Amino acid sequence: MVEKAAEEFAARAGFDEDTVPNIAMAVREAAVNAVLHGNAYNSAKRITVTFEANSDALIVRIADQGPGLDPSNLPDPLAPENILRGSGRGIFLIRAFMDEVHFRQLHPGTELTLIKHRAPAQPPA
Repeated sequence: MVEKAAEEFAARAGFDEDTVPNIAMAVREAAVNAVLHGNAYNSAKRITVTFEANSDALIVRIADQGPGLDPSNLPDPLAPENILRGSGRGIFLIRAFMDEVHFRQLHPGTELTLIKHRAPAQPPA
């Protein structure tokens, strides 16, 4: 549901057909991380997702109710010992597809803010 909402919101916000799926994938990865790693599949815990668009950017915030996350402790998915692992690339993908990714501790929980800037207007040729 979150991925589809992100796709529809990004399209309505005017992002192009190449960018919209990337935004949707980044949001999906963040939501999956919130459910799986943040809330540990605890059905009593919720995630919240908000979407905002302004003249400069699309901003998505995803928050969980888990124990918190220190992004400096995340393993590098490109390190030789992690290359063949079947997981651990979500944050890497999020950072690749979005222009800014910010982590905030909520006590309890973690909030990720994903920002995709609008392309600056091109000067007339």
